[in-house]
Amino acid sequence: MSRPYNFSAGPGALPEAVLERAAAEMTNYAGSGMSVMEMSHRGKEFLKIAEEAEADLRDLMGIPANYKVLFLQGGAMLQFSAVPLNLAADGDAVDYLSTGYWSDRAVTEAKRFCQVSVVASGEAGKYTEIPARDQWKTYKEAEYFHYCANETIHGVEFHDVPDVGAVPLVCDMSSTILSRPVDVSKFGLIYAGAQKNIGPAGLTVVIVRDDLLDRARKNIPYLLSYKTMAENGSMANTPPTYAWYMAGLVFKWVKEQGGLAAMAERNRAKSSLLYKVIDESGFYSNPVKPECRSWMNVPFVLADSKLEKPFLEEAKAAGLLTLAGHRSVGGMRASLYNAMPIEGVEALTQFMLDFARRHG
Repeated sequence: MSRPYNFSAGPGALPEAVLERAAAEMTNYAGSGMSVMEMSHRGKEFLKIAEEAEADLRDLMGIPANYKVLFLQGGAMLQFSAVPLNLAADGDAVDYLSTGYWSDRAVTEAKRFCQVSVVASGEAGKYTEIPARDQWKTYKEAEYFHYCANETIHGVEFHDVPDVGAVPLVCDMSSTILSRPVDVSKFGLIYAGAQKNIGPAGLTVVIVRDDLLDRARKNIPYLLSYKTMAENGSMANTPPTYAWYMAGLVFKWVKEQGGLAAMAERNRAKSSLLYKVIDESGFYSNPVKPECRSWMNVPFVLADSKLEKPFLEEAKAAGLLTLAGHRSVGGMRASLYNAMPIEGVEALTQFMLDFARRHG
């Protein structure tokens, strides 16, 4: 093992090959005599980087021509505000599905700008499952329907795309984007913070259908307007150039691994191995219903909470980093983003089995 295995939920691990290439190009990118973080975003060198990154992402995800791809700042949380400001007028009705912490944060922010209807909530079940489709109280006249594809804290994930009819489907795909193939044409808008499967923190990708660009409110802040950013190639102001460059390296790495179908096969195998150990151990447990367990974020608790501290200390000594659960729920959490190799999950499961034998 050349490096410890980093199970952080975000910023998450990056592919080692990407880090090595970025290090090699740090002071002199492609013979330019400059680091990418020093060069003008209007210069030919960076424009080539930006164009290649978008082309590779379009190729990976099969993004149709009638969608704009934007590389923005502010994190996915800024999109909690940008989405209602771009897609609905003040007081318009919008539908939100609540499946955990992050979808709830999106609801809270959208209520500042729209008439939000929570079509269903998993709160009563402590966010351990996705509410059954026949429980959803949708509004066919809603301006859009918003959901979070994967809840990083509670470990609940959609394994298909919900059908909401003609209402534009908006998805926070921050922690599941690029982990498997997805039919972009089923969505009106996809947004994703970079720091899980795309690259370093500081970049947010927005994929938006052309016909939605004219919905924005007239008083929308200039830099929050998708139309403004689309018309300016995501460069209405200085973009997060280095994060954009790093994302481009990640896109090329994913293509070299075999694309999203290969990522899906790996991610399914990694999560299945970890869940199998948890379920069969009698020492660890995961509360999420099996049919909606996340491939990306696997929370679990120990039989005795007093063992959490020694578990984390021993795991760190074994080269298994950042396994503490989110502060709001406690316990443990292993994040298995694309950059986590199967060997890392094997090392974690072997450690877990050994820890259980010694402390069970």
